[in-house]
Amino acid sequence: MRRISTWAGRNRIAITILLGCFLCQAWSVGQDLPSAKPEAVGLSSERLERIATAVQRSIDDKRIAGAVTMVVRHGKVAWIKSQGMMDREANKAMRPDAIFRICSMTKPITSVAVMMLHEEGKILLDDPVSKYLPEFKNPKVLVKQAGGEPYTIPAKNEITIRDLLRHTSGITYNWNSDLGPMYEKAGVASGLLQYDGTIGDSVKALAGLPLLFNPGERFEYSLGVDVLGRVVEVVSGQPLDEFFRTRIFEPLGMKDTYFFPPENKLDRLATAYTYYEGQGLNRFPDTPIREGAFVYSADYPSRGPKKLFSGGAGLVSTALDYARFCQMMLDGGKVGNTRLLSRKSVELMTQDQLGKIGPDQGFGLGFGIEGVKGPLSDLGSVGEYNWGGFFYTGFTIDPKEQMIVIFMGQLHPTGGLTLDHEVNVLAYQAIND
Repeated sequence: MRRISTWAGRNRIAITILLGCFLCQAWSVGQDLPSAKPEAVGLSSERLERIATAVQRSIDDKRIAGAVTMVVRHGKVAWIKSQGMMDREANKAMRPDAIFRICSMTKPITSVAVMMLHEEGKILLDDPVSKYLPEFKNPKVLVKQAGGEPYTIPAKNEITIRDLLRHTSGITYNWNSDLGPMYEKAGVASGLLQYDGTIGDSVKALAGLPLLFNPGERFEYSLGVDVLGRVVEVVSGQPLDEFFRTRIFEPLGMKDTYFFPPENKLDRLATAYTYYEGQGLNRFPDTPIREGAFVYSADYPSRGPKKLFSGGAGLVSTALDYARFCQMMLDGGKVGNTRLLSRKSVELMTQDQLGKIGPDQGFGLGFGIEGVKGPLSDLGSVGEYNWGGFFYTGFTIDPKEQMIVIFMGQLHPTGGLTLDHEVNVLAYQAIND
């Protein structure tokens, strides 16, 4: 080996070593959760590889461009793998720290923010939302009659904070055939399209429109969590992005989670794709897609006014970042010495809040809950809780098995692809303790 004797050469070596140490440290900080061999946390390395096989099959079949999968058990990362392409057309390989549009996986984070304020005595769950947002006073319900024009009647009761958390408010989403056109005409934001206004503007427009049913009567997945985002702003006196950053993301070490990622991180934003039968897998078009009154885009995190902090759909994140959030929930509201919630709040959020009024799946305060209204439909545990996002992302938190499973893709429509469910099953079949 040639001896390097010059001052510049020696310094190049020193700089290289320091840079290597810095990169290793940066990965460690970015990962945050410690790693362990699968067998050390009761998982089979061989069986976990079945996750990679399933993901690769979907990539080879051109059903998805790429994905990141992650399994955490007993607080340690036993599996994280990036496969396929982050941008197929640019030949950019998927990377573990790729940033994904997590859409409705924003909802659990907003729900945690609400519960933090609840714990501080600033919000009660059965408070009417009009206490904080007066525009929701005296709501009306839409009535449709056969062969006649629809009309409205006064609602039997007001929307409560609990209704918004468990989706029993009577609010719906822009894709609803009855109220969706009204939402579009009034300028109500879905969170998945550029919007020249704030969450306050959108929620005020929403408050002036009728409800689908009387609050508390039934479950309807809705923009109610966007309303909660506005409640957080009003009660805390902070914009939602600032509350998230200072009260949740920084304490948990979530360094890559934003409503609008900074320019120097946009190269890590995974490309979104569509899959239509007969057309195959294609890059999401430059123009928005319209489905009735529902219009959505893929470039809302990087282009446009960037003023809408959608509490129900707006965030982007990484698998590593979201695992930190999941671990906080799994650890009863804290990570290490950082406590966001009490254990009792986590227990309340992760038990069914719907009873007989809900669908077959249980739903708590921000999370879907499995096995509480009937037998489990697949491998898992009674009481595991989960949710997913519009662009094909999802997570499962299992208190019994002390396990977290995260799937991150970027695909909509999915063409009926069930890879996310398959990954979840394959994580469970890898348990060997």
